[in-house]
Amino acid sequence: MQDAILLREDHGPIARLTLNNPRALNALSDEMLDALAAEFTRLADDETIRVVVLAANGSAFSAGHDLKEMQAHRNATDGGRAYFEGLFARCGEVMQMIPALPQPVIAEVHAIAAAAGCQLVASCDMAVAAEGTRFGVNGVNLGLFCSTPAVALARALPRKVAFEMAATGAFLDAVRAREVGLVNRVVPAEELTGATMALAQTVAAKLPAAIRLGKPGFYDQVQEPLAAAYDTAGAVMVENMMDEGTDEGIRAFLEKRRPAWAQE
Repeated sequence: MQDAILLREDHGPIARLTLNNPRALNALSDEMLDALAAEFTRLADDETIRVVVLAANGSAFSAGHDLKEMQAHRNATDGGRAYFEGLFARCGEVMQMIPALPQPVIAEVHAIAAAAGCQLVASCDMAVAAEGTRFGVNGVNLGLFCSTPAVALARALPRKVAFEMAATGAFLDAVRAREVGLVNRVVPAEELTGATMALAQTVAAKLPAAIRLGKPGFYDQVQEPLAAAYDTAGAVMVENMMDEGTDEGIRAFLEKRRPAWAQE
């Protein structure tokens, strides 16, 4: 259904999710957050999908929360407090679903990713951006410090860079975003989808068990002190070594042949 607010197309082991509300600049409205949550829930149990690409239709990747929708709740008896508490909690839950997915998630970003839209990019495991794309958490320009987007940014970027973005509302261009680690690659706009899918295909060709073990292990260890991180990572390595596919991969390397599970 091309009129759906979130589209899904599967290309073999790669699922492409496309934000599809271009007239609202793909705002993270209640409907969009619900659609993302539902699709992430389905993907979590889909062992046929090895990589997820998150893209967008229209003139922007995402402009962030739907300000018109938010302001409409100001007339509630509590001034909208209950709605805002629910909105930011729900948004945080959706963002946390991305690193929790067993599949790596790659953001395919063009034009602009602002506020919660930038948070969405920062929450993904990897990102490819078109030349000229701009990234910012500009709520402070409206009097609203982007505190929830800063959670993802502060974990993806150097802390001082993340705070400067939140405190000034200034945008990063794609080249600077790559320099500070918000995106992995910057490519010409006409090559964006091709470059993103090539990266996705590279990851999809790896042993699924290795990626499914490695992704949660990676996020667990980065949050731990050094000694605990090595304990966590070591345990993951042991489980990975016990996998039959890993055994086949190592034997194939030693025998100078392709592993049986390798995709052409």
